[in-house]
Amino acid sequence: MKMGYACQNLTLPTTFRTCRLITMEKEGMEKIKELTLSNIEMLKKVITWNIEQNIYFFRVSSDMIPFATHPKMTWRWQEDTDLRENLDEIHQLQQAHDLRLSMHPGQYTVLNSPKEHVVHNAIKDLEYHADFLHFIGGSDMILHTGGAYGDKEKAKKTFIKAYHDLSENVRRYLRLENDDKTFHTADVLAISKECGVPICFDIHHELCFERTMPELERLIEEVIQTWDHISLVPKMHLSSGKRSMKDPAHADFIRPEDFKRLIILTEPYEVDIMLEAKAKEKALLQLWEEVSEHE
Repeated sequence: MKMGYACQNLTLPTTFRTCRLITMEKEGMEKIKELTLSNIEMLKKVITWNIEQNIYFFRVSSDMIPFATHPKMTWRWQEDTDLRENLDEIHQLQQAHDLRLSMHPGQYTVLNSPKEHVVHNAIKDLEYHADFLHFIGGSDMILHTGGAYGDKEKAKKTFIKAYHDLSENVRRYLRLENDDKTFHTADVLAISKECGVPICFDIHHELCFERTMPELERLIEEVIQTWDHISLVPKMHLSSGKRSMKDPAHADFIRPEDFKRLIILTEPYEVDIMLEAKAKEKALLQLWEEVSEHE
């Protein structure tokens, strides 16, 4: 089982650089390239540090390339020799250490929106993430279903249609995550049955719907089956509620009892677990220490 954390490393002086749109307009694509190369160098440092700590799972920030999908972006980063060399170094690290690298497009990347321009922009963003994952040897791109827009069943069908219209390049990486407000695990499982998208199970989100352990066991069994057609270990998310188990806000660290619950539920299976905790790598290292003390 691999365990990882998301995007930033608090132990290292991690700074991923960006700029304002006006800066891009004034200084052009050379500025974007400069910032991107700096970000990739920082990413290499974080991944190298992770390897030294035996952390082989990491979520890469979506902001590696500033304004990657903006209409005024003209830099063909996929064809830039300097960038490709740096991305290939990360890919080599991934291959040498069997790293699992993922990305998670943001809340504005919505495939089931009734607004055509929103869907158009979402597809552009997914293509960017898929290309980036390809170059670094990544494996997963996590997405939420989107909004219900007054009719959840219709919204699910809209997502399914949009999924079928995606390029193979995007579908290769896309995983659908249950959320804590609208599309619970049974909803995303129903979507998966129609289009084949693997499900990334978030136990904290599902607990917000007050599920029992037997209910969770049945859901997880079905979730695991959605990965059967691809050669990857199922990926799951773990976080602790800030004030209580059912609080959707993420705590800084993971409570050991929350980790134990997920381990019990997934005991029959092999899974990889991404921690979503504000303390990032510190939360993972502390959890490992607490668990080892009780073994």
